[in-house]
Amino acid sequence: MEQPAKRPVDVLFDKYAESHQNHTNELIHWICVPLIVFSLLGLVWMIPFPHLAFLGQYATFLNWASFLIAFSVYYYYTLSPVLSFLMLWVIGLMSYFIILLEGWAANGGPAVWLSCLVIFVLAWIGQFIGHKIEGKKPSFLDDVKFLLIGPIWLLHFICKKIGLKY
Repeated sequence: MEQPAKRPVDVLFDKYAESHQNHTNELIHWICVPLIVFSLLGLVWMIPFPHLAFLGQYATFLNWASFLIAFSVYYYYTLSPVLSFLMLWVIGLMSYFIILLEGWAANGGPAVWLSCLVIFVLAWIGQFIGHKIEGKKPSFLDDVKFLLIGPIWLLHFICKKIGLKY
């Protein structure tokens, strides 16, 4: 009996998993991938965006990160509507924390871009340490789209754990 063809998302997960077999590397990914997504979102969020007066009170909700979010959520939707929806919630939670960082910066804390840059650099150092332990290069060195696959690869494990079909 023939096996049904794998969905593109599962093919990508299988390919991504090839360089993520070591338990320590996987654990590092569970910490560092969300931190990279958060910090990248924060860095892009802080790029000055033109004020669009016609948006009124909603003008502050539109920034360069909005476009990054729209692109990534659409890409995730083409792979799996369920994972796209879950990722949108994750991004929403991360956006809330970026807004908190903005408030902290406004009250004398470090600049958001600086906080995010430090997180970004440290998380990437962690990723490369994990791959050194694994003994395999990161997947994105073969195909840049794997930079987008990492976050939903983690979410798919959560879906499997709770029995949610993605």
